[in-house]
Amino acid sequence: MIQPVLALVAWSMIMLVWLYVRRLPALVRYAISEARLQSGEAIRQMPPQAQWAADNYNNLMQQPTLFYALCLGIFLSGLSNPGLEYLAWLYVALRIIHSVVQSTANITTIRFCLFLASSGVLGLLCFDALRITFRF
Repeated sequence: MIQPVLALVAWSMIMLVWLYVRRLPALVRYAISEARLQSGEAIRQMPPQAQWAADNYNNLMQQPTLFYALCLGIFLSGLSNPGLEYLAWLYVALRIIHSVVQSTANITTIRFCLFLASSGVLGLLCFDALRITFRF
């Protein structure tokens, strides 16, 4: 259960680099001042493609925190099994695909379907861990 957690953390770091690779050239290209950055005006003036990776990085700091807590709880309680590990890896794969879609084409319908699927997998992972814990 630790490997999927480490993989998603590593992916989050990749997205952090991607964020800067996309955003910094836009900041330079548009000669954005610190005052415009502080007011938020600069972000609104950048092309959307420069913001997509940043939006995705922010997403990776939200729901995946539940994934981290759940996986670490499963690992520390000794509940880990191949079925739970499969679900954890599936969640990671769906989040990575979601990141790629959001940071490149940003097609909302596809993103929503991927988010829904990953949320469902996270819910199933939680349910299975509870089922094993409480034997129901």
